[in-house]
Amino acid sequence: MAGTSSPEAVKKLLENMQGDLRGLSLECRKKFPPVKEAAESGIIKVKTIAARNTDILAALKENSSEVVQPFLMGCGTKEPKITQLCLAAIQRLMSHEVVSEAAAGNIINMLWQLMENSLEELKLLQTVLVLLTTNTVVHDEALSKAIVLCFRLHFTKDNITNNTAAATVRQVVTVVFERVVAEDERYKDAVDQPAAVQGNSNRRSVSTLKPCAKDAYMLFQDLCQLVNADAPYWLVGMTEMTRTFGLELLESVLNDFPQVFLQHQEFSFLLKERVCPLVIKLFSPNIKFRQGSTTSSSPAPVEKPYFPICMRLLRVVSVLIKQFYSLLVTECEIFLSLLVKFLDADKPQWLRAVAVESIHRLCVQPQLLRSFCQSYDMKQHSTKVFRDIVNALGSFIQSLFLVPSTGNTSATPNQTGSNASGNTGSAQTNPGVLGMGGGATVLPAFEYRGTWIPILNVTVQGSAKATYLEMLDKVEPPTIPEGYAMSVAFHCLLDLVRGITTMIEGELGEAETVIQATTEAASLPAQSSEQDLQSVSDQSEKELVSRAVWEEMVNACWCGLLAALSLLLDASTDEAATENILKAELTMAALCGRLGLVTSRDAFITAICKGSLPPHYALTVLNSTTAALSSKSYSIQGQNVQMISPSSESHQQVVAVGQPLALQPQGTVMLTSKNIQCMRTLLNLAHFHGAVLGTSWQLVLATLQHLVWILGLKPSVGGALKPGRAVEGPSTVLTTAVMTDLPSISSMISKLFENSQYLDDVSLHHLINALCSLSLEAMDMAYGNNKEPSLFAVAKLLETGLVNMRRIEILWRPLTGHLLEQVCQHPNSRMREWGAEALTSLIKAGLTFRHDPPLSQNQRLQLLLLNPLKELSNISHPDIRIKQLECVLQILQSQGDSLGPGWPLVLGVMGAIQSDQGESLIRTAFQCLQLVVTDFLPTMPCTCLQIVVEVAGSFGLHNQELNISLTSIGLLWNISDYFFQRGEIIEKELNKEEAVLQKQAEEKGVLLNRPFHPASPFDCLWLCLYAKLGELCVDPRPAVRKSAGQTLFSTIGAHGTLLQHSTWHTVIWKVLFHLLDRVRESSTTADKEKIESGGGNILIHHSRDTAEKQWAETWVLTLAGVARIFNTRRYLLQPLGDFSQAWDVLLDHIQSAALSKNNEVSLAALKSFQEILQIVSPVRDSEKPETPPAINVSVPLVVGTTTATSLGRSFMRTDSIGERIGRYNGSEPPVITDEIEDLNLWWAAWNSWYRIGSESTRPPITCDKLTFIPSQPFLTALIQIFPALYQHIKTGFSMDDLQKLGVILHGAVSVPISSDASPFILPSYTEAVLTSLQEAVLTALDVLQKAICVGSEGMQIMYPAIFDQLLAFVEFSCKPPQYGQLETKHIANAKYNQIQLFAPAEWVALNYVPFAERSLEVVVDLYQKTACHKAVVTEKVLQNIIKTLRIPLSLKYSCPSESTWKLAVSSLLKVLSIGLPVARQHASSGKFDSMWPELANTFEDFLFTKSTPPDNLSIQEFQKNESIDVEVVQLISTEILPYANFIPKEFVGQIMTMLNKGSIHSQSSSFTEAEIDIRMREEFSKVCFETLLQFSFSNKVTTPQEGYISRMALSVLLKRSQDVLHRYIEDERLSGKCPLPRQQVTEIIFVLKAVSTLIDSLKKTQPENVDSSTWAQVIALYPTLVECITCSSSEVCSALKEALVPFKDFMHPPAAKALPRKIPVL
Repeated sequence: MAGTSSPEAVKKLLENMQGDLRGLSLECRKKFPPVKEAAESGIIKVKTIAARNTDILAALKENSSEVVQPFLMGCGTKEPKITQLCLAAIQRLMSHEVVSEAAAGNIINMLWQLMENSLEELKLLQTVLVLLTTNTVVHDEALSKAIVLCFRLHFTKDNITNNTAAATVRQVVTVVFERVVAEDERYKDAVDQPAAVQGNSNRRSVSTLKPCAKDAYMLFQDLCQLVNADAPYWLVGMTEMTRTFGLELLESVLNDFPQVFLQHQEFSFLLKERVCPLVIKLFSPNIKFRQGSTTSSSPAPVEKPYFPICMRLLRVVSVLIKQFYSLLVTECEIFLSLLVKFLDADKPQWLRAVAVESIHRLCVQPQLLRSFCQSYDMKQHSTKVFRDIVNALGSFIQSLFLVPSTGNTSATPNQTGSNASGNTGSAQTNPGVLGMGGGATVLPAFEYRGTWIPILNVTVQGSAKATYLEMLDKVEPPTIPEGYAMSVAFHCLLDLVRGITTMIEGELGEAETVIQATTEAASLPAQSSEQDLQSVSDQSEKELVSRAVWEEMVNACWCGLLAALSLLLDASTDEAATENILKAELTMAALCGRLGLVTSRDAFITAICKGSLPPHYALTVLNSTTAALSSKSYSIQGQNVQMISPSSESHQQVVAVGQPLALQPQGTVMLTSKNIQCMRTLLNLAHFHGAVLGTSWQLVLATLQHLVWILGLKPSVGGALKPGRAVEGPSTVLTTAVMTDLPSISSMISKLFENSQYLDDVSLHHLINALCSLSLEAMDMAYGNNKEPSLFAVAKLLETGLVNMRRIEILWRPLTGHLLEQVCQHPNSRMREWGAEALTSLIKAGLTFRHDPPLSQNQRLQLLLLNPLKELSNISHPDIRIKQLECVLQILQSQGDSLGPGWPLVLGVMGAIQSDQGESLIRTAFQCLQLVVTDFLPTMPCTCLQIVVEVAGSFGLHNQELNISLTSIGLLWNISDYFFQRGEIIEKELNKEEAVLQKQAEEKGVLLNRPFHPASPFDCLWLCLYAKLGELCVDPRPAVRKSAGQTLFSTIGAHGTLLQHSTWHTVIWKVLFHLLDRVRESSTTADKEKIESGGGNILIHHSRDTAEKQWAETWVLTLAGVARIFNTRRYLLQPLGDFSQAWDVLLDHIQSAALSKNNEVSLAALKSFQEILQIVSPVRDSEKPETPPAINVSVPLVVGTTTATSLGRSFMRTDSIGERIGRYNGSEPPVITDEIEDLNLWWAAWNSWYRIGSESTRPPITCDKLTFIPSQPFLTALIQIFPALYQHIKTGFSMDDLQKLGVILHGAVSVPISSDASPFILPSYTEAVLTSLQEAVLTALDVLQKAICVGSEGMQIMYPAIFDQLLAFVEFSCKPPQYGQLETKHIANAKYNQIQLFAPAEWVALNYVPFAERSLEVVVDLYQKTACHKAVVTEKVLQNIIKTLRIPLSLKYSCPSESTWKLAVSSLLKVLSIGLPVARQHASSGKFDSMWPELANTFEDFLFTKSTPPDNLSIQEFQKNESIDVEVVQLISTEILPYANFIPKEFVGQIMTMLNKGSIHSQSSSFTEAEIDIRMREEFSKVCFETLLQFSFSNKVTTPQEGYISRMALSVLLKRSQDVLHRYIEDERLSGKCPLPRQQVTEIIFVLKAVSTLIDSLKKTQPENVDSSTWAQVIALYPTLVECITCSSSEVCSALKEALVPFKDFMHPPAAKALPRKIPVL
């Protein structure tokens, strides 16, 4: 107003007014004088007012009636020019608001007249408009009249006037209502307005309304009347009215001034009482009309729907619903139901189009939709309006596809563009352009089962820009372009989804922030479930209400939406449209997920999944969901909405061909670009809404898995998918478009799983569960065929695990549990391989991840992570185990230092490898163990050391790879070294741990249970090590046993000093004896079958070619080791309480080993026996012992030298055992007597020795090839033990024991040797050497006799027994001992070089000659010392010696060895030289009586042997032998005959006879003629003769007996001579010229010589000693001698000469008879 009230404006107004009046005056001057006058008076009036008043405008307004009057009059002239001038002037006044109410009324009356006269119609309208818009002076009737005036002008014939009037009416109506708004605003502060009416139906009288409101009320009421074709109450003067215009006005008022209706009850009442019934009434033709039904058939003709009205009604309804929904709940329900009905297929197309547009308007108002849902769908017994709207849209879309379009649809899509009016949806491409080469459709469209519907660009997203609802100028129904309704309906759906989801998600977000603010537990997921929310404070109650609404909205709409969207998705041929559909499905799925509406969420996801896969793809998880959905059909007021299954005809470009993931793939499947688009949507869904997917992960992932499979993506390291090589052959074909897409698809899939790190725990579990069940399906499919399995699930489990490391605990168990129990145990190797790969990758990643707190402080987590690694050990597949072990190796290399409490698990993995699991597995596991032992022993907890020992031991027991077993034993040695070096630290730590465990055990009230309890923990560690090695010592493989045995005894030897004293008890009993037992058992049961080769081409030495022989080696090693420990550690073992039991057990073992039928074992046992007796003897050459071993009685115990150096390891130990013992027992080395006082131990040893000896030397009962005969070295060793043993037991050594010993010695010597060993043991025949055994036997006896010698009187009674023993050996020279029934070849029968030719099974008896001879020497020596001993005398030792010697002496040349009888003779001589005096001494006692005949027989047998000398005996030899005989005779002459008076008479008689025999006839008959003179034993005969003579004519005859002997001897002698001579003469005579046999000649010569000798002897003898008869006999020979003179032999002649010469002394003259007895003096 400032513009019109400024002084300048006022001034100008005044000028203009005056000008107007002047102009009027001029115009009317001629024709209309009254007007002229009025004009002039008006000028004066104006001037007056201007002059008088300061406020000119107010004054003008007061006087406006007068001021206006001239102009009104001017209009009355009806003169166009004047009228125009006047109207312009009036408008100027109006515009300056100087018109009063009265004036205004006048003006309106004037305008009415002009109107009735049809003058200046446009100017009139302009004037009315100015009048009503510039001020509010026009009220009531005036206003009503003005409005009617406009209406009247609207219905003139002139089009321009019509339109202008219509616009004016609209503006005027608006002005009327704007006044109400202004009036309300004015009175707002002054008076309290009544509250906005909510559908109150009380009618209040109009009088209560203020003026403007009253006008508006009257106007609106009349508009309703008019539209309803009733007479108006207020707009008096209306002549005609159109419904269309009325409805437009109603709509504009309702749309523009909703607050008026909401704030004033009167207006609200109008809405309810007038507008709604009116709308419903006007709708009726549309409701009743059915397209296609003929009017004639109906009983009453149905009014056809009229497009203009129908369309405007829908616009009104839209406004009513939009603005007054809260007032008109019930009415809106009706309107909405009508809207839904208008979509029916039997309604005209235009009606359906406008209905869809109307619905679209609703769809873009989510709050409104929410209200519908609250007001209808959530109320009982109410129409489910919201659900119906959505379902109607769905069925509408379906009907467009299913029902052929009615005629007004354009026939071809060609006219699409031209048929639409300017703002219809023109296609995105140029309208009408269809053809692009090959007729490809460029128009975006839906196509379904042959129905092709283009998609038009009808509206911008989110706004409902209608086309047909705006066609207010169209009277006839417009032609709807094809696809228009579809496009709008499509947008309805999209906007509906967008609106609902945006609204609900916005509110959800607010609700969540409220919850988070009010609860401490900010982590409570607000969307998880209703229960969670109820627990939150009261603030959330409101949210619960909201949630109910949201859920209802979703529940109401999802089925219809899904049905429609699925259909559209299937039909869509346009990428953008597809994208929109998918986006809608995605947002709905996400929303359902957030609200926890599982069924609907799954349904939407299923739809997307189905879209991603080729049509009719067999995927169970989807089909089952669809089946559940399609069983529901949604009724919309009698119509059914079916879930339409996808059409199989695809008009999409095929971009990939691949194989379906199925058990039996039938052919190939094709993926279109739409499938790929759906896949991307699916990925986005999972990517951005993973948190709400819950159980639908199953669907999503199953689909992705199938797509990935069809596209040929294969998992690579870490689980990411990469385009694989065409594994399935040529069936996978990808276009370049997809090829370029694959990497992005792959990375999207990976991102999807990477994003799982942002999911909450529950969602993450859903994801893991889904992957697991997916994996199970893939596994089921992979059973029983070698087809490549789908590894998608496994790969993605891995990826998920890797990105969720920070909270790995919550998903570890399900994740690893599945991989372990299912995947890794699958028969398909590829499946397993990936399972193991995933599991090991997860474990490695888990261990390297920087957890908070770190793993070192979170042991539970570390164990949790490592546990699956251990669990893998339960799976037998080697490929899995290889992966497991490679993982362990990598963990060791990267994390070895920080494993801490995880060590037992890691070690457990290595230890779980079984022997049957293949070489490579064992090798890898062993590699791990080696790494542990070399690098990690110091870093692991000491409690794990025992496990390391056990694992290392278990590798030793693996029989796959010998080298590993041997190396593992080496590792055990290294471990023991480590224990030794870090003993103190380990001990301290173990004791600490022990204390903790002890405490825990006490608290629980149980005993602490660990192996080798109660030894200290550190000792237990050692014991475990020993026990392990002990197990390895009985391994089936000899090399392992050997190595383990050496290591065991080395470790005990080297480190045993660390053990506590009491622990030794366990070592002895639990380790060593236990081991001995097992070895003994295995050895005795070992197989004797020959082993051909040692694997490969290794040849086995014959000494190891049976299992038995191999075990023998082990037994040897073990026994030696134990014995050595007993020896070296005796100072430790002796103080233990049960040493004597241990000793007995050890002796028992030695005994059983010694008696085993194996030379190696038995010999070694004896060596061990020697060792424990601490007999340290030099190693001797068994073949050629120079001297019998000199045994040191007090053997010093030099233990230091017997440390285990022999085992091939030298120990550089500072604390050598020698030193220990030195410290232990002063400075001098201890002596056995100090060491072992306990005699029982020695007697136990003696008993064992005796048992071994008696068992081993007892001959077998039966003899065959397999008879076991102990070896010489064994027997030697056995006997060699005795001397040392005897030193300790000699004090108690009794006669019985001696007897036992004798049996053993005799038995031992009797044992033959096998022919193949004989060359090495036997001396060549020419050497007379003793074997070691024989030496040992003699040594044993020597020791005994020496001991007896210095021993007590009581001991000396043992002499005879020793003699007996020795004499038995002497007999061997002629009678080798028999060994049971065994047939032996005697060495005497075979020369050395033939021995090799013996059959292998034969046995060779030894050459016993040297032994017997040596024994004989010993006998002689001993006898020389002991001849006078009482026992020797009493026990007739001498007689026994003679008796024994008689055997070789009688055999003489028949002896096996010539030396024997010679030695026997010399021995006899020696013995007799000592023994005879003793015998004479005891002659009176009669103790020797029986000896004499024996002696006589011996002489007889020897001197006159029956054996003939060998042919090759040389003359020299014979002479030597003869000299021996002579010696014997000399002995008789010196030692026996002189003492005849002490000697029995018979004996002397025998001797005499013998001498007589010797002196006459001793020649051998076998000599050749040439040698006969030598072989006659002349010398011997001579000596015999001389002896005879000597004793015959002894001058010292003391007894008559002697003389008798002499005489008898002489007469015998002479008689023999006589006989020989007579026979000779006789033979000589008979022989004639032939010479006599040489021997007879020799004999005669000898006799002749004997005669001459006799005569000589007689001459020398005392005459008184010679009997006269003797002389007579001598002289009687003479004639016979003379007869011999005729002999032809010259030798005989010379001998005869010598014989005859002495006779000269007998030639005396005959003497006187007086002296007959006179013997001549010779």
